[in-house]
Amino acid sequence: MRPVVSLFPQGRETRDALGTLDQWSAWQRGQGLSERTIKDRRDTVLLLATHAGVDVLDLTADHIIAFCGRPELSQSSRSSYHASIRAFFKWALRVEIVAEDPTLHTPRPRRPKGLPRPVQAAHVSVLLAAATRKRTRAMITLATYAGLRVHEVAKFRGEDLDRIGGIITVTGKGGKTAILPAHDAILELAKDFPGRGYWFPAYASQTDSPHIDSKQVSRAISHTMRRAGFTGKAHQLRHYYATELLDNGVDVRVVKDLMRHESLATTEIYTQVSMRRMREGIAQLPTVTPMRLAA
Repeated sequence: MRPVVSLFPQGRETRDALGTLDQWSAWQRGQGLSERTIKDRRDTVLLLATHAGVDVLDLTADHIIAFCGRPELSQSSRSSYHASIRAFFKWALRVEIVAEDPTLHTPRPRRPKGLPRPVQAAHVSVLLAAATRKRTRAMITLATYAGLRVHEVAKFRGEDLDRIGGIITVTGKGGKTAILPAHDAILELAKDFPGRGYWFPAYASQTDSPHIDSKQVSRAISHTMRRAGFTGKAHQLRHYYATELLDNGVDVRVVKDLMRHESLATTEIYTQVSMRRMREGIAQLPTVTPMRLAA
């Protein structure tokens, strides 16, 4: 067996929490994970250590249970936090800076099975009409006609769209890149946007990124939804994209690739009966005329 080369030869007493997390971040970059994933994981472990009041390498199962069991957390948040903590200790155990993985002695929160909540075609119509700013209208169009996530919209560049070939290049979750066909609505939209550079450059007050962030995309779309007369979230436009494809007869395996899902099971969540078809079913019910009984 080959000896494991320690990343921290200088001894634990001279290591600090941030240095440890820097090493973990470098390891994850070597795996090809996205900066967004790395940051989210790092922030979670720092938050846990702050909550526990100890160094990251002194965290115990009890600390993790108390952190993930906070009553204000949703089940989805508990699951996400626990997954990030597991990833950290799996790495720490592998590079031999901890003797054991404390997450093995904790319950693993189940991620709830969320149902898709697509907006309806009527919502999309009034939403586009309510988007008076060109920038916001473009965000909505990319989410609706390409199924882009908000962080993918935020960093969209002119170079990501091949206007001649009608192709979109998207680098999404996990740093994975996909090639997608571009809908005509996006090709038409592109006439008003540059062929090079970010479509949504950062505002003057932002200095940490050349483009806006995902929260700004979410806020812009949610605000426009309220102006249009309904409440919702930007991610519901991605749900609309998948549901409409399936509802119009597109094979579920094709939709899986268009949605860039890892598993077909994830795509199959969208195969539930759509609101449109339920309405069509209800419309088949006959209208019964009240009949007055003889006295």
